[in-house]
Amino acid sequence: MPDNLLASDDNVATASNPVPHETSDFMKNFSIVILAALVSFGLAIISPVTAFAAEHSLQRTLLVFGDSLSAAYGIDKDEGWVSLLAEKLTTENLSYTVTNASVSGETSIGGLARLPAALEEFQPAIVILELGGNDGLRGLPLGVLKDNLTAMIEMCLAAHAEVLLAGIQIPPNYGPRYTEPFYALFGEIAEDMKLAFVPFLIDGIPQQPNLMQEDGIHPKAEAQFMILDNVWPILAPMLRTNSD
Repeated sequence: MPDNLLASDDNVATASNPVPHETSDFMKNFSIVILAALVSFGLAIISPVTAFAAEHSLQRTLLVFGDSLSAAYGIDKDEGWVSLLAEKLTTENLSYTVTNASVSGETSIGGLARLPAALEEFQPAIVILELGGNDGLRGLPLGVLKDNLTAMIEMCLAAHAEVLLAGIQIPPNYGPRYTEPFYALFGEIAEDMKLAFVPFLIDGIPQQPNLMQEDGIHPKAEAQFMILDNVWPILAPMLRTNSD
């Protein structure tokens, strides 16, 4: 019998002499490699999901709470200044979701009734409060308007939201005895409560009749960027402070 067909006792596996240690070690190492690969694969799947969740958990809400001037009355909603604001926040890489809870025809009385539910639902970091114009057009006593606006601001602050108050003017045909203290009221509230303040939301637009709708009260679509330009310089520092 040829020598190369002979197997020594050292190479024969028996119950009393299990030889293939090399195979056992190989399988152990192979199992470790496979396990590591599975863990890595699992992390590769989990990481994007975690990052996505973390990114969205950092999103704050900016609530616009106003009347027809913020509800895009008479124009497409996408053309309104609030939609333009949402687009600008995306361009500026600011992690805010804009929620527009404005209602055409809204008054401070209606807003006062609606606000608690809005604060609870959206939990905003910032509230742009733009109400009072319809109260003025109805000749609401200024003391009542002040009480309503103050109560809404206090609600927002109690909900840990910063407030930007937007002032408004009403047409001069209501007479200076009402229109002048009406306009001044917003500034007085902002000063007393130390709020960010836009004195006249649609400043620069009524002076150009071609930018106003036929009712003479609501700006056209092409004037909406001007409203955003009035708001942005006051709002931007608030956004960046909240983003830190």
